[in-house]
Amino acid sequence: MRVYLPATLSRLAAVHAAREIGPAPLAAYAVTPALREWYAGGDEEELEYAAMTAAARAALRLLADDPGAPRRRVVLAAEVPDKAVAWASGHAALAGDDRALVEVTAPVAWTAIASGHVDDPGAEPDVAAAVEALPAAGAGDDDARFTVDGAEGHELLWYATQELADLL
Repeated sequence: MRVYLPATLSRLAAVHAAREIGPAPLAAYAVTPALREWYAGGDEEELEYAAMTAAARAALRLLADDPGAPRRRVVLAAEVPDKAVAWASGHAALAGDDRALVEVTAPVAWTAIASGHVDDPGAEPDVAAAVEALPAAGAGDDDARFTVDGAEGHELLWYATQELADLL
């Protein structure tokens, strides 16, 4: 199953050094039955994009927790065995209404990463503003939500796994 793991450039460096993403459980995003039901008109490519976009939003929260990380969202796409993925619905640690949220129950080896998706450096000001606006957006402030949504206006750039080390 293809999963999208949110990260930061700092986390990417740690993953690259360890040659795996862990420890498990890991919050990730995927095309879930709930996402399929919600986005019934979407084809497989659109559903994958929706899951990756959800992971990019989660990367904003990781950036909020890591003030020293460059303000660029990172999403790692990985192929993991179906048996290593649990649907997050009803899981206390992963509560919420995110239809694409899953839990990966084992560390993900570097060799399972299919690609990386990273903001262009030009997105840093908008991503930084979005990170700063997260608390207010979560409290219902419409202007803050607009700022957070502004980060999504930047498409993530695609990187092959052998190119990811060049970002570090």
